[in-house]
Amino acid sequence: MRLRNIPGAEEKLQTYGSFVREPFKNYGKWQQFWGNKNPLHLELGTGKGQFITTLAKENPEINFIGVERAEEVLLTAVKKASQLELANMAFLWVDIKDISQIFAADEVDRLYINFCDPWPKKRHRKRRLTHASFLQEYSKLLKPGGEVHFKTDGEELFEFSLNEFSENGWQLKNICLDLAARGAEGNVTTEYEDKFRQRGMKIYRCEAVNLYK
Repeated sequence: MRLRNIPGAEEKLQTYGSFVREPFKNYGKWQQFWGNKNPLHLELGTGKGQFITTLAKENPEINFIGVERAEEVLLTAVKKASQLELANMAFLWVDIKDISQIFAADEVDRLYINFCDPWPKKRHRKRRLTHASFLQEYSKLLKPGGEVHFKTDGEELFEFSLNEFSENGWQLKNICLDLAARGAEGNVTTEYEDKFRQRGMKIYRCEAVNLYK
């Protein structure tokens, strides 16, 4: 993705302190942060925030956190949450590789991974967010029975991901090879997904249940 340089994006993010939280401060204390025991859902790579802010608006009984390292796109997501006055929404400006330092064991109920970088070269596969090394980290912070919901437009990445989930002890369900053709009712889209649908591209989706515990 080619990012549009927004002058002063970092400084502008800091003005939204009620939404952009210090990532490492609440390790093991996210229920205290929210002041309730509602389920906690994360989106890894939240981009411009269409997906996660829509979910937060439609599900006030769930707490949502969007994780994003690119301040330019995160600023757009934060503005959306602010305009919608979402009390159950927060964002972390941080790299996903640091996630094990942000959430303790069993703190998270669900992870969303939408249209992540496919890293097509074989030598880069360990960087894929569905690689076994990442799955091991997710399994620690997810509660028993917690889920990863995954979407991609890449057939090869989807096949790779199904194998990684299966080979590492995750239970797969609701596998879809063409989400648009199935006409999934209630499906919440991302900005990328809307563009891909307009081009007639297939969207692949699955859910993986954490069975490590």
